Amino acid sequence: MCGVLLLPTLTFGGTVGIDEHLGKNLPGAVSFSDEQGNPVPLQSLLGKPTILALVYYECPGICTPLLNNLVDSLDRSDLVPGTDYQVITISFDSNDTPATAAKKRANYLKQFHKPFPPEAWRFLTGTQTAIDQVTDAVGFRYTTAGKDFNHPGVLTILSPDGRVMRYLYGVSFMPFDIKMAVLEAAKGQPMPAINRALSFCYSYDPEGRRYVFATLKVAGSGMLFLLGLFVAWLVISTRRHRKEFALQ
Repeated sequence: MCGVLLLPTLTFGGTVGIDEHLGKNLPGAVSFSDEQGNPVPLQSLLGKPTILALVYYECPGICTPLLNNLVDSLDRSDLVPGTDYQVITISFDSNDTPATAAKKRANYLKQFHKPFPPEAWRFLTGTQTAIDQVTDAVGFRYTTAGKDFNHPGVLTILSPDGRVMRYLYGVSFMPFDIKMAVLEAAKGQPMPAINRALSFCYSYDPEGRRYVFATLKVAGSGMLFLLGLFVAWLVISTRRHRKEFALQ
């Protein structure tokens, strides 16, 4: 087994899963190797909402469909890569090399139909110590299985300062789910009116781990709006009738 879909549970076998650490900071001082083998502090790569994908590059299971579906969702999103968000993929296999990371990066960037700046998606490798610091920070638990790993399928959404803001579980992601998660991660930034409306109409369901239409809230607001219109109609009608009666 080389992957576990966490839908709808958070653990598998008691050792593989996610311990949600919402609000916790990633260890920014830890360094990884970039696609050319150069050391890069994780902190230097932050600064905007970040989609963090923990995978391993030789995974024969869910890592590939996870990244493929992420490409598809980002390709269909109206968010601007490199401006609204970025993606960082970190291998939790310390045997993965920068050369493999560079190859993976090139392969996934080729899948986009619209322009996607290479600097907006980084593929990193690192030592076991560096890997452990990141996986511990986000609560990502995995085990070895021979040359492979048992691990969860999940994306972790980070704020610009590296805090864990949201987990998106599984290997298939709707563009809307990713957009809402990225907007939530962009703390302190102005939100366009349309996105405020979306935030009002949709809420995050922690059990289902997805955004759902807020039926009761929208229906209640609609009823209040209709009630307001009815009251306004009564007031206007009453005034009109009074004026007609006064003229008689």
